Amino acid sequence: MLNLEGRVAAVFGVANKRSIAWGIAKKLHEAGAQLAIGYQNERMKAEALGLIEELPGAEPFQCDVSKDSEIDEVFAQIKERYGKLDVLVHAIAYAPAEDLKGEFLQTTREGFRIAHDVSVYSLIALSRGAAPLMTEGGSIITLTYYGAEKVVPHYKVMGVAKAALEATVRYLAWDLGKQNIRVNAISAGPIRTLAARGISSLGDMLKYHADRAPLHRNTEQDEVGKTAAYLASDLASGVTGETIYVDSGYNIMGF
Repeated sequence: MLNLEGRVAAVFGVANKRSIAWGIAKKLHEAGAQLAIGYQNERMKAEALGLIEELPGAEPFQCDVSKDSEIDEVFAQIKERYGKLDVLVHAIAYAPAEDLKGEFLQTTREGFRIAHDVSVYSLIALSRGAAPLMTEGGSIITLTYYGAEKVVPHYKVMGVAKAALEATVRYLAWDLGKQNIRVNAISAGPIRTLAARGISSLGDMLKYHADRAPLHRNTEQDEVGKTAAYLASDLASGVTGETIYVDSGYNIMGF
């Protein structure tokens, strides 16, 4: 098993037990990392606290990533509590429901802005807050999806946001490499998460994925967690700026 004892990991995006962030948090915890779990607001606090109870030693921190003041505050709290940070997990994506319906052509200006602010800019903002605490180097991990590079019907504006996210990973990898901070994305196959439920025809996506992927099945939450633990560890010390697929091989298929 990977050993992350003595390392501090901040995980943003844990919503419930179906969230990919939860699968990642569990694997980092199993590997021995100390966990700071970020939740969005008071409305989501009870759910977050219930989950954190299953990860002994993990601590909750409230942070709405669309507000710079809250990002500044959460990293000040993390610095005061732990003194450093080794791993940052960004598992946050959102687009208004109305902009995930109908044609992509009808995406609203405001919907486009919100999708990119919450799903993409938040990675930049969180990385800016985390970097000064990564005094011994570190690993930043975000989550993307195949819809960033190929058209996936029903994914719409989120596909464009994920494309921007993957480009952001590469630019951050360049900026932060001199501090020995690695930045990577995991491209997971479709998983029935709370966020994914906002995408119409999710069931069809899951079925088609399982039919066409070389492993002939869907991606498991636990598998994404394992890959994140690898990226957080020294085993991935030479890996940065990459998008790593955990999708049962679906992305290699031509038809």
